[in-house]
Amino acid sequence: MRRVWIVDDDQEMAHAMGMMLELLKYQTISFLNARSAAQNLLAGERPDLVLLDINMPEVSGLDLLEFLRRRPEWKSLPVVMLSSEAADVTVDEAMELGADGYVMKPATIEELEKAIEKALQNYQKGNAVNE
Repeated sequence: MRRVWIVDDDQEMAHAMGMMLELLKYQTISFLNARSAAQNLLAGERPDLVLLDINMPEVSGLDLLEFLRRRPEWKSLPVVMLSSEAADVTVDEAMELGADGYVMKPATIEELEKAIEKALQNYQKGNAVNE
């Protein structure tokens, strides 16, 4: 079973996404801030994919994404960004930093499934090329 980390400061939203993902047969772990997720990565834990909210206090999702992409061990970790903002600038910035997808909140189960499957397929293709 694939593990998806949900990083979102909105506890209700994280819970709702977790329930949808569990229906899709993903194991989920939620973090209410980017710092907690980063600490778990530094401690050696690794998900198969991260759903990452952009707008969070203290450390934003874009900050965490940039941190991940600078480290060789997490550079290829699939990350799908979540946001209630539809600004093209935000989407462009997330994609330039290396996001594998972008989903608007509140997301439907179909939107989450499509974005996650696409990000995981791209990751698998990338690994096949690098082997």
